[in-house]
Amino acid sequence: MKRSMTQQQPTQRQPATASEDLRSVDRELLSALRGGQSMTIGDLTDALGVTATAVRQRIDRLLSAGLIERQKEVAGRGRPTYRYGLTVLGHQRAGANPAELADAMWREIMAIEDAEVRDAVVAGVASRLGRQYLAKIRAIADDDDPVLSDLSLEERMKRLAGVLTGERIETDVRTLASNDLPVLDITACPYPSLTEAASHDRAMCRLEEQMLSEALGKQVQLSSCRLDGDDRCQFSASPETSDSVDDAKPKQQER
Repeated sequence: MKRSMTQQQPTQRQPATASEDLRSVDRELLSALRGGQSMTIGDLTDALGVTATAVRQRIDRLLSAGLIERQKEVAGRGRPTYRYGLTVLGHQRAGANPAELADAMWREIMAIEDAEVRDAVVAGVASRLGRQYLAKIRAIADDDDPVLSDLSLEERMKRLAGVLTGERIETDVRTLASNDLPVLDITACPYPSLTEAASHDRAMCRLEEQMLSEALGKQVQLSSCRLDGDDRCQFSASPETSDSVDDAKPKQQER
């Protein structure tokens, strides 16, 4: 009896973010697949104690989200069966909540006595996060979209705001009437406990400033901060970026 397996690729979709909500029943299915072995509908029905119809509904949602993948198993002339396993993203989502680990690591970074070493580590983290957000912006771009470098700073901010909103970071983009330049507002601190741990030297503020600059491909600076009593953290174009934006604007004819 000849047996073969062919892998079916997940349908094309926008990438799921780490903070997207999952139903508890879907998390149960992901947990059942964490052992690394692919499972059939029957296997999952037995493991979860639910009907095959319920399993299929969960599988459809998780396939659409790109969290699991399906393999077709052909044995002789009978109907093929399918086996399901976690994708790389599925393994990430099925794992433990990394919040406590992140908190502990950040506090250890803040405890580094050598300021130069500490700042270098923070800068490295900011740069890496910025590149990750930049990759997410590019991943959701349409084929007809212009090259990111051809977009205005305001359009880049809007696209980044969309990604940040998907990460549950409350973000807004608006244009200041005083200078006609865009600003990125973060209305609620995304990392309150980490910010508090580094409030003495504003390390988290510097991290966010560098992270956003890396993601935007343009230098921005923190112009308003909640730690100073403002109602939001506001990031605006740095003087160098402002000059380049002004230069890019069409000159009005002199009369």
